[in-house]
This record gives sequence, structure tokens and C-alpha cells, in this order.
Amino acid sequence: MRLLPGRILARATALPAIAVSAWLLVAFPLLALGVFTPLPAVVLGVPAVVAACVWIPRLIPDPDEDVPWWPVAAVLLIAAVFAAVQIAFHAEALVIRRDPASYAMYTVWIAENGYLPIPQQRDLIAGDDPLLSYGSLAHYERGDVIWPQFMAGAPLLTSVGHWLGGLDGMLVTTPVLGALGVLSFAGLAARLVGARWAPLAALLLAVCLPQQWVSRFTYSEPVTQILLLGGLVLVYDALARRTRLGDRWSRAHTLAAVAGLALGLALVVRIDAIRDLLPVVGFAGLMLVARRGQALPLLGGLAVGVGMGLYAGYGLSRPYLEYLSDSLHPLLLISAAVIAVTAAATAFLWRRGLPRTDRVRWLPAAVAALALLAMAGFAVRPLLWPDHGHGSDFTDNWVAYVQQVEGLPVESSRTYYDMSLYWVGWYVGMGTVLFASLGVAMVLYRLAKRQDPQWLLPAMFFVWTVATTLLRPAITPDHPWASRRLIVLVIPAFILFAVWFTAWLTRYCAAPGRGAASPFPARALAASVAVAAGVSMVVPAAATSHAGTGYRQDVGTVAATEELCAALPEDSSVIVVDPGMAGNYMPLLRNVCGVPTAALDDATQENVDRIVDAVHDRDRTAVLASEEWGQLAELTDGSVEVTAPFHVSAQMDPSTLMKPPTGHWRFTGNVWIAVLRDPR
Repeated sequence: MRLLPGRILARATALPAIAVSAWLLVAFPLLALGVFTPLPAVVLGVPAVVAACVWIPRLIPDPDEDVPWWPVAAVLLIAAVFAAVQIAFHAEALVIRRDPASYAMYTVWIAENGYLPIPQQRDLIAGDDPLLSYGSLAHYERGDVIWPQFMAGAPLLTSVGHWLGGLDGMLVTTPVLGALGVLSFAGLAARLVGARWAPLAALLLAVCLPQQWVSRFTYSEPVTQILLLGGLVLVYDALARRTRLGDRWSRAHTLAAVAGLALGLALVVRIDAIRDLLPVVGFAGLMLVARRGQALPLLGGLAVGVGMGLYAGYGLSRPYLEYLSDSLHPLLLISAAVIAVTAAATAFLWRRGLPRTDRVRWLPAAVAALALLAMAGFAVRPLLWPDHGHGSDFTDNWVAYVQQVEGLPVESSRTYYDMSLYWVGWYVGMGTVLFASLGVAMVLYRLAKRQDPQWLLPAMFFVWTVATTLLRPAITPDHPWASRRLIVLVIPAFILFAVWFTAWLTRYCAAPGRGAASPFPARALAASVAVAAGVSMVVPAAATSHAGTGYRQDVGTVAATEELCAALPEDSSVIVVDPGMAGNYMPLLRNVCGVPTAALDDATQENVDRIVDAVHDRDRTAVLASEEWGQLAELTDGSVEVTAPFHVSAQMDPSTLMKPPTGHWRFTGNVWIAVLRDPR
């Protein structure tokens, strides 16, 4: 088999979604059965991933265009450099303050134990004493167990890093996943815009701050990116060959099933992927009306992935879904309505066929104009419709604090959702936003004329997600934290449409008689336009990224955690007597150090003595923990040494509301302990 550059680019950019899907297809059932340990995972998961990565890429068709080697080398180099830089700058977020450490604690628990839920181990502390609590930030106490927050998908992947390299291995896994997300996006750009434009698209995504930022933490966004963008890549490849309903099973059917599975498995990673997948349902209905043979395999794969995702949510993360019920339940109702409407519309159009939008002369221009009007509406929204109402006192207080830090008028109810389009502009440049607006208008215009059918699902997918996300990002609005909501699909959508417009403009300038009298000046003009447009997009994105990513967050936390765990006797039962510390550090003590841990809600001397005696009655060593030396010194009356095995003073991300993040804040963390052995 010849190593053609186009073939290598097509297959390499599809591999991340294939590998991740194969791993989740094996790993998630193991976790659900409570046997997600290295031996069965390696015995079953590694062959599945290897087989999928060897067999499925062979089904991917070669590109129609003649692809030179340089785009292949450039894309692979960009992904490799991205991974190296993010590994060098990876964060050590283990103390729960926001979501990254929550995912890290989830990973550590399942990597070391292989099952959920987490036992409270009350019998190793003080039984059912009513003053003891076991829940904490991102860990829900239910009955006699604890359920971690979030979905299982990302921890199932970062667990591999933990098995290979402990805490450090876990923390450098996500930078690799982020690089694979860049590679997947390059593959989508190569298919929809052209292989020669894939490096520009990959570079824009790689240099933007949110892509770098989420890849330095144990966030779920890079995995979701791989599955959704990679799923679109596989759908494109599946539809490259035309098949009809009733045709014998072929490569196209297999690729369609794999594509549906990859898209559906995004739900195992993030529950809000339900919203992103709704256009796929409508697209499958259109495929059925068009009698495309890939429709049913696509729906079948999607159903399997979504089914696993729903079990991941309601079987392993139910308290988290209960917490999200105010937004999740309406989304489920909307999803049911979309499925019902799609089924009815498919039945109605079954004999009539697809509408001939190209015969309505005014429709393509109207669709394009509507897209531009929508973007203009998002641009003027802050002036006309400033958004208010978090629905959370905690968020109100935090926004008020950040407003004071930033010197803004204190309006704690401001959500800043009306600024969402400008958030995108911060990170990819307003030039990219402008090019993308023109690009999406032109793509929709061509689709309404029934041209470029390969763009139909990506356009449905991106337009729906961009519109719904920009309308209501539904996230605490301080940055860089809020940029998480943009990075999976919104920023890639803007980059993709902007690069498509740049490619179209370049071809337009290079066409004979367009802007020049002879071929050479036309080519020179086209090259100048391409370079100028690329620079206008890359430079602003790189400038924002350079100002906001030149540091590592929480450095020293891994070493401090190891020192803390080493300082705890093997038979420890830890009682956290500092209520301010309990939510942040209890998962660290329980999940990483592996010791039974509870918080004492009322740490009076009498209550502490009673709990310590109960621990001693169980032939265990009581350990008091607090962020304050004075509290432990007072409770122990100086009878034991109070030490601080955990001490971290490090840089952390800032919070901004009306400008992109720059510089850093400070994080200081201390855990003081007093080891109380049984004197009897």
C-alpha cells in the first residue's frame, strides 16, 4: 500500500475519534460492572483500540484532491508542538476550587478502585454520628455512599495516564487529548475546505487561549471535542460513497455506524451533548427521505452511544443530574419533541421527497441575510439587552467580587451572556468573527441552492450550537473559566467558517479576469489575500493567548499531596474540623490518600473528644485536619505535634469579566494535621 499524503491525512485525523470510541466502548461497561481495573481494561480495551485503529481507517476513502506532503507535515507538527507546550505548562489542580480538580478526584478514585459509588466508611470513623458529614465540593452524600460529580467519560481516559504515571501521568494526559482535538479539527477542515487549508485551521485552534487552557487541566472538553469533531469527520467519509436503502452492507455503512457511535458517546463525557446531537437526528431524517443507505447505521450507532450516555448519567451520576434538573428536564423534553417532529416530517416527506429550496429564488439570499442579521444582533446585544439573573446567591457574590477587583460597577446579577460574541472575538480575533459571519452566510446560501451537500450536517451542527450557546452560555461568566463553554464547538465553528471564507476569497482573486489582467498577478493577489487573512486571524488569537497562558497553575500540589499522604498513618481516620477546608480537601484525603474522611460540623472540644474516642474504639488512629494551626493547637491543648505536610503557594488563573484574562492570581493552600494515637 502506497503512503499517499492525502490518505495519511484522512486516516490520521480520523484516528482520535476511532480510538477514543473503542476505549469508551470497553471501559465504560467495566466501570458500570465495578471492575475497571488495569488487568481487565488492558486485556479487553487495548485489543479493541488496536483492532479499531487498524481496521476502520482502511475503510476511509482517499481524498478527491491531490494532496501534497506539506499540509500533512504541518498539521502533524502543529499537533505535536501543541502537546509538548501544554505538557510543559500543565496544571496541578488537585485541590477542588473549580471543576478541574473535581475531574481529577473522580479519575483517581476509579483508577485506584475501579468502581462507583465511593463508600463513606462510617464504620471506620464514628459510625452514624449525626455531626459527621461526608459530602464535599463535587461529591454528593447519598445514604451511606458518595457519588462524584460529572460524567465518567473523561476520567475513563485520564485513568490510563494515572495507571501509567500516577498523579503526574494523569495530569499530562489531557494535553495529549487536546492535541488530538486539534488533529481532529484539522481533518474536518481538510475535508470541508481543502487539505491545503487544514494547517491554518489547526494553527488557529492551537494558538487560541481556551484550547490551550482546557488542555492543561483534567477537563472533559478535549475528549468531547475529539468525539464530536471526529464524528463529523467520519460522517463525511461515510457519505463519500452513495448507497441506497436496501443495499448490501458496505464500507460506507460501517463508517456511518462508527460515526453515529462516536457522536453518541459524547454523552458519556458531557450530559449537555444532548443539545449538540439534536441536529444529527434531523439530518438522519433527511437521509432517510433521500433513501441514503447510511441513515439507519448512523442512527443505530447514535442510539448505542446515547444509550450508554444516559446510563452513565442516571446510573453513575444521578445526583449530578438532579442538581442540573432545572435545565436538563426542559432539554430532555425538547429532545423528545425533536425526535417526534423528525419522525413525523420524515413520514410526511417519504413520498414527496426533499423540498426543492433551489426553486424558491428569494430563499437562498434570505437565508444568508438572516444569518448576517443574527450575527449583527449578537453584536449589538450588550447595548440593547444586557442580561441579568444567575439564580444563585453564590454566583451573585462571586460576580460582585470580581466586579470590585476589575473596577466595574457592582451589579451582582449581571450574567454577561450578552457579551458572548465578544468572548469569541477576544480569543480568535474580531477579524475571524467577521470572516466567519460572511462564511456562514455564503455556506447557507449555497446549501439553500442545493450545492455543497457535504456541508449540510456540519452547518446544521455548528449553526445550532453557536446560536444556542451564544444566546445562553449557562456558565459563571468570569474568564478564562467561561471560555470552556466556547471551545468544544463554538470556537471551532467560527474558525472553520472563517477559513472557508478565506479559501473562497483566495480562489475568487485567483480566477482569470478577477482582480488582475494576467494569471501571474492574479496568483500574486490571491497569495497576498491568503497571507493577509491568515495573519489577521492568527496574530490576535496568539496575542491574547500569550498574555494569558505564560504560567503554570497550582505548581507544587502533586509533591505536597504525596507528602500529606505519607504523613498519615496507614490506619488513619481523618476528621476535618475546619468547615472552610472540608469541601476543598476531603476528596484529596479520601480519594488520593485512601483514608476514611469525614467533616465534623460542630468542632467543639466536647464533640472532637467524642469522635476521637470513637475512632480509637475501632483500633484506628484519629487525625484532625484543618487549614489553621491555631485551631488544632487549641483542640489538642499542645499534647501532640501539629504539622503542615501540605503547603502550596502557587500561581492560579485570574477572573475577568470585561476583558480577556491576563496575568495570574495566587493560590495558597495549607493542611495542618494532628495525629492522635490511642493512649490506652
